[in-house]
Amino acid sequence: MTQRMATIQRDTNETRIALTLDIDGSGKVDVKSGWGFADHMLTLLAFWGGFDLSLTCEGDLHVDAHHTLEDIGLCLGQALNQCLADKTGINRVGFAKVPMDESMTEVNIDISGRPYLVYRNDDLLPPVIAGDESDLWREFFKSVAYAARINMHISYLYGKNGHHLLESACKGLGLALRMAASRDRAQLLSTKGSLDS
Repeated sequence: MTQRMATIQRDTNETRIALTLDIDGSGKVDVKSGWGFADHMLTLLAFWGGFDLSLTCEGDLHVDAHHTLEDIGLCLGQALNQCLADKTGINRVGFAKVPMDESMTEVNIDISGRPYLVYRNDDLLPPVIAGDESDLWREFFKSVAYAARINMHISYLYGKNGHHLLESACKGLGLALRMAASRDRAQLLSTKGSLDS
C-alpha cells in the first residue's frame, strides 16, 4: 500500500510553519506552535487519530494566536488532503462522541471532497480560553475542513469548562479522521464512481 505521508511548508509575514504528517503512524507527536494550549489540543487530535505529526510554528503571537492557529489548520488540512489523495478503499465517513468530565462533543466527517464546516453550540465555550478568544478554534476547524476538503460537523452537546469542551472536540476529530481514513474496502465509496478533489 502507498505510504500516506505529507510535508507542508508555509512562510508568510505572519507565520513560518513546517509540518509532517503520517496518517498511518502510531501516534508519535511533536508539536511546538509557540502556544502551549494549542500544542496540547493538536497533540490530542493526532494521538487519538493514531497519526504521526511533527509541527513547528513561529507565529506573530505578539498580536494574538489567530494567525498561528488558522495557518496551522490550513497546513494540517493540506497535509490531510495530500495523504488522502487516493480515496480508493477508505471508509470516507467517520464519527465520534467523546466525553471529557462534564462535557460531551460529537464530531462527524465525510471525506467527500466538498468542504464544509458546521460548528454548533459554541456559545457553550467561554469567550476566552487559555488567554485568547475561543472563536480561534472555529477558525482552526474551518481551516482544516476547507484545506482538507472535508465535510465536518462539530457539535458541543453540553459542558461548562472550555478546556474540557475543546479537548473532547479534538479527541473526537482525531477518532473520526482515523475511522474515515481507514482502508477497509476494495473500491471507492461513491455510487457515482468519483469524489470531488
